[in-house]
Amino acid sequence: QVQLVESGGTLVQPGGSLTLSCAASGFTLDQYAVGWFRQAPGKEREGVSCISSADGSASYADSVKGRFTVSRDNAKNTMYLQMNSLKPDDTAVYYCASDPVPTVWAQCDSHRYSYWGQGTQVTVSS
Repeated sequence: QVQLVESGGTLVQPGGSLTLSCAASGFTLDQYAVGWFRQAPGKEREGVSCISSADGSASYADSVKGRFTVSRDNAKNTMYLQMNSLKPDDTAVYYCASDPVPTVWAQCDSHRYSYWGQGTQVTVSS
């Protein structure tokens, strides 16, 4: 049974940093495509960053390039999202997702991911 559990969301001031974690079970991160997505109130869910299961290559949304870094620890079967220089526009519920089809990572399209965590709230505000 595939399970994804996010943690680490909280209230942070603009310019601050935060690391989100996504603990996976029922599959291994190096076999499934995995990624981070977010959804702000009144907006569609968008891809933030996705990782290739094959070689760990990562893609990023233009809005977070240079500020966010995705990584995975295969030994802990956990994926992380390091977020720096946070802006109020980064406020959203952040989700991790996975899919057994390895190639879905490249487009980082939420509609192509099958398994989802419950989400963790990130609020950037002074």
